[in-house]
Amino acid sequence: MEGRINMSYIVAIDGPAGSGKGTITKLVAKDLGLVSIDTGMLYRCHALAVLKNNIDVSDEEKVEEILEKIDINLKNKNNRQSVFLNGEDVTDQIRTPEVTGIVSKTSSIFGVREKITRLERKIGYEWLKEGKNIIMEGRDITTVVFPEAKVKIYLDATPIERAKRRCRQNKRNGINQSFEEVLQSIMERDKNDMNKKVGALKKAPDAIYVDSSKSSVNKIKHKIIKIIKQKTKENRNEHYKKNIKSNS
Repeated sequence: MEGRINMSYIVAIDGPAGSGKGTITKLVAKDLGLVSIDTGMLYRCHALAVLKNNIDVSDEEKVEEILEKIDINLKNKNNRQSVFLNGEDVTDQIRTPEVTGIVSKTSSIFGVREKITRLERKIGYEWLKEGKNIIMEGRDITTVVFPEAKVKIYLDATPIERAKRRCRQNKRNGINQSFEEVLQSIMERDKNDMNKKVGALKKAPDAIYVDSSKSSVNKIKHKIIKIIKQKTKENRNEHYKKNIKSNS
């Protein structure tokens, strides 16, 4: 068990699909006693609602409007995060190819991002008010959702490596897709995510870049834990100096 950090803070992690954000975030959260928040689950849950209600993805007004009619909730239990749509656990349903195929489009809609960003911030600050430290991952956490986060990380990997990981994940979940299909989907997703008018995937100027392509999950986990400890130490020292200066 890694040493816990006694300081209220937010760790924000961004990166493309398949970069390992979800896995690494959960492992780091467990070792440092942080509350893990997977924001991608919120967008996927909304996309699932669009499918369940047979809404045409090109009808942006209805895609956005459905958010006013549904209830999305995240729950942490036994070190596993689950997402609920109108009280139903849909954690497995949001990982289907059908949801993956539209989530980049639905999450590109300005009104959708605006509403879910507010939900993300609400969830994050609720935990902070309880004195919890949080770690949140997604596509625009360091740039839009929590630009004030003291620890910012951009986790990346090559498209081929990310496609391999997604294929292994699909196999575990009983989803049958060829490597070529997954790679094409990854590359299209990258293009869409990086060219969104709102909440585009990009590295924040002050985010630390971490390439996970050729490293094991354990090595990346320890590297990120080291970054978190170093950054929080720097922030404590800065805060201490400011207090001394203001009291002198």
